[in-house]
Amino acid sequence: MVVQFIDDHKDRFGVEPICTVLTEHGCKIAPLTYYAFRTRPVSARALRDAELIEDIERVFWHRDKGRGISGARKMWRLLKCEGIEVPRCTVERLMHQQGLQGVRRGKQFVTTRPDTAVVRPPDLVERQFSADRPNQLWVVDFTYVPTWSGMAFTAFVTDVFSRRIVGWRTTNQMPTQLPLDALEMALWTCDRADETVEGLIHHSDAGAQYTALRYSQRLADIGALASIGSVGDSFDNAMAESVVGLYKNECVKIDGPFPTADELELTTLSWVHWFNKNRLHSSIDYLTPIQKKQQHYCQNNSRPHPRPGELALQQTQGDSVGTVWRYVSEAVNLLAAHRPTLRTTLSEPGRFVILDGTIIATDSVADLSFYCGHKHRFGVNIQAVISLSGRLLWMSDGLPGSVHDIAPQELMESSQH
Repeated sequence: MVVQFIDDHKDRFGVEPICTVLTEHGCKIAPLTYYAFRTRPVSARALRDAELIEDIERVFWHRDKGRGISGARKMWRLLKCEGIEVPRCTVERLMHQQGLQGVRRGKQFVTTRPDTAVVRPPDLVERQFSADRPNQLWVVDFTYVPTWSGMAFTAFVTDVFSRRIVGWRTTNQMPTQLPLDALEMALWTCDRADETVEGLIHHSDAGAQYTALRYSQRLADIGALASIGSVGDSFDNAMAESVVGLYKNECVKIDGPFPTADELELTTLSWVHWFNKNRLHSSIDYLTPIQKKQQHYCQNNSRPHPRPGELALQQTQGDSVGTVWRYVSEAVNLLAAHRPTLRTTLSEPGRFVILDGTIIATDSVADLSFYCGHKHRFGVNIQAVISLSGRLLWMSDGLPGSVHDIAPQELMESSQH
């Protein structure tokens, strides 16, 4: 700071007079000290800091990594994942120097409205949010998000073992159907993966939506045990509250405000995909939820499961990412030929296909095809869904309310007729 002050005024007053005045006022510095500082070569630490700052800035703001919300601990882990070995204290120091910090959750608002007329199930969890396998314990909750067109609501279903969000729903109303739709998506996700939910413990707060007859009946149909915490005590459903808090800080505050509930829904879709696939969770040894689940099945199941980082879609053995992306490109071109009015744009391999302005994450086909299959319920404006293997899973002028599996050759033949 002193050297910078001298640099700013030396052309007007000279170096020696400035040093004399500063020394008289208790800031001792000699002209030789100033010149020595200016001619001294840059230290090895300063050079290393400059390189690390570039890496930290890049990872911190990357949409699929730091997302602009990761703190020093997660940034240190993310840098290690990229092969950058650096002490955590150095990451903390440089992030503080650059003004980078992770988001922090503030005060939460209680939305639980209990129904005193119904008998609530007992609390089977008792604040012990742990599980030995996937689909052993689910925690659920929903929250509200203000939009320009009114209030919107989002419900989540979270698997305690892997921390994965297995079901969610966003809408502009708060009836029983809201959490029920999220539950249905969670059940569909398990059914698609050939996983059982028998003996599942379903833990929620005492809200009227979760004690409603329709919701309770659905849990009974799948053989799940309902568990409900006490009224007005967020600690009894702390993990679900934590997911809501992360959603508010990592999605709503970062990407908002939102004009409509539809805009919020698309942003929530992107966040849930990142949360499950890319976000590191300290509670599961800094793994992502997908990695935690894959690790479990690799250790306890002989069925083949993709290793962390591999695609879990219909990719044949030996196909490179470039080959798979060629399949997608061919399918998109065939789709465009079949529908001349459709604008198509391809981005980087393995990330997104943009069809008529609708972004479809091709490595989340399971979630998106669920929306397509329930279009009449969710009203999602999706034109088409194409998997990484080049299959057209769904298109808007197909049979309503169903998911199609059309090979590119079949699409080409249909476009010729």
